[in-house]
Amino acid sequence: MSGGHFPFLSVDFHCRSNNTAHYTIEISTKELIVRRGQSFLLTLNMTQPFNATDTLVLTVETGRSPGTHDVKAIWKYSFDCSANLARGMVTLSVTPPADAPVGKYSLSANTGRGKTPLGTLVVLFNPWCSDDWVFLPDERERQEYVLNEQGTIYVGTEYYPRPRDWIFGQFEEDMVDICLKILDVNPKHTKDPADDVSARCNPIYVSRVISAMINSNGDHGVLTGRWDGIYNDGERPDSWLGSVRILRKWYKTSCRPVKYGQCWVFAGVMCTVMRFFGIPCRVVTNFQSAHDTHNNLTIDYYHGENGAQPRDSGDSVWNYHVWVEGWMKRPDLKKGNSYDGWQVLDPTPQEKSEGVFCCGPAPVAAILQGDTNLKYDVPFVFAEVNADIVKWMVRANGSKIKMNSDSKKVGKSISTKAVGYNRRTDLTNNYKHAEGKNLSSVRKTSSIFYCFLNQETKIKSGQDIHLKLKLCNRDRTNRTMSIYINAQGMRYTGVPVSHILNTVQEKMLLSGQGLQFFSHSISYS
Repeated sequence: MSGGHFPFLSVDFHCRSNNTAHYTIEISTKELIVRRGQSFLLTLNMTQPFNATDTLVLTVETGRSPGTHDVKAIWKYSFDCSANLARGMVTLSVTPPADAPVGKYSLSANTGRGKTPLGTLVVLFNPWCSDDWVFLPDERERQEYVLNEQGTIYVGTEYYPRPRDWIFGQFEEDMVDICLKILDVNPKHTKDPADDVSARCNPIYVSRVISAMINSNGDHGVLTGRWDGIYNDGERPDSWLGSVRILRKWYKTSCRPVKYGQCWVFAGVMCTVMRFFGIPCRVVTNFQSAHDTHNNLTIDYYHGENGAQPRDSGDSVWNYHVWVEGWMKRPDLKKGNSYDGWQVLDPTPQEKSEGVFCCGPAPVAAILQGDTNLKYDVPFVFAEVNADIVKWMVRANGSKIKMNSDSKKVGKSISTKAVGYNRRTDLTNNYKHAEGKNLSSVRKTSSIFYCFLNQETKIKSGQDIHLKLKLCNRDRTNRTMSIYINAQGMRYTGVPVSHILNTVQEKMLLSGQGLQFFSHSISYS
């Protein structure tokens, strides 16, 4: 290596010691990977002594067309005390700004007679730096949400949350090329590379791009979603054990989407990419998760007179839905620091946000307060945990009758892995104010007839279902009641797929007898 007034014999990036200090040693011992806002050492070996008054200019550039954009940043550097200038060994302490764009940089030096390339380095977000928007003050949380390569994703039901082990693998060495590729093939980069690269200083922007790129809807994203049970030309979503195999397959096939994923797979892969870039991230499961397609904060179900659900309204309640939370400041909301902290981001392609299949970042604190007039997608996430369930009966002539409304069904047992332990932490109170206790007795009513349906036992997969209908006739005469019992199978997304049972039974309700009971069991077999 030579060039300029002082030819360079070599450059030492001190990769092992620098990467250790920057918590990136698990990624590589051969490539310099540093975090912004934190200094690293660099030693230039020259052919002759160097004086502190001599010219030495370091240049760092990033992007496909570096230097063409009008946004410039100053990287501070100083001579380190270990420098031996008389022997031509110049050791510098270099500090990327705490708001530098993340990505790969080329580094060159100029002694006044031309620029000499020195090599490349990668810059990541820095949750250890108080000036970085992703600063996370708790070291135990940094260890969990940035450095932990293994985790747990909860699936199942609100009564029986089931842990799935997931290997994030964000520090596998090829994650550098893979995660940078995700940013480089996003449509915003294709449209305007300079704007996109300069915007990578902002974790709000970067996390939103990642949310869009994990799914393949409308771009060269990582995963294709499928929920119909037909996976002949790909892999079943429940066959994946971690993110690395998915990301490698996408990268090695020239960014062809990998088949197939569902919500927990999308979230697991996004968590890997977020943690790689240094944005603290955790996977969150919302049980009884509403999908409000009409933006009216209600989930409408339509049933025929026999109880069957004849048509899909588009709205649904998923047994569970999985997204991620990323930790960052939100100065763009101009609310002080009220909405800094955890932000919901959802890579599962449900609805478009500003024309793109992505979701968030939506401040969890804003969801709790019901402050829905905020970026990004707060109303949609608010509905996922707060929507009312409204059931309608559709008569033969097409008219509809509102049967009941339930404001407490959705947004249950919101869960994530505990910090430092393989157990569940409940986040429900982060999203919702505590609801009133359920009434243990029948509400007073002026109706002459009313009924309540209870599950005698919590439903477990593979077991019979036991139901008890509580009936009361307050009329002066006995009544004969026709009880329509309809059971349908549905996917975890709440979409009905098959009829299991459809029967009618009659029950004589005696006058003035208080609560009367009708029990029925549905056999698993």
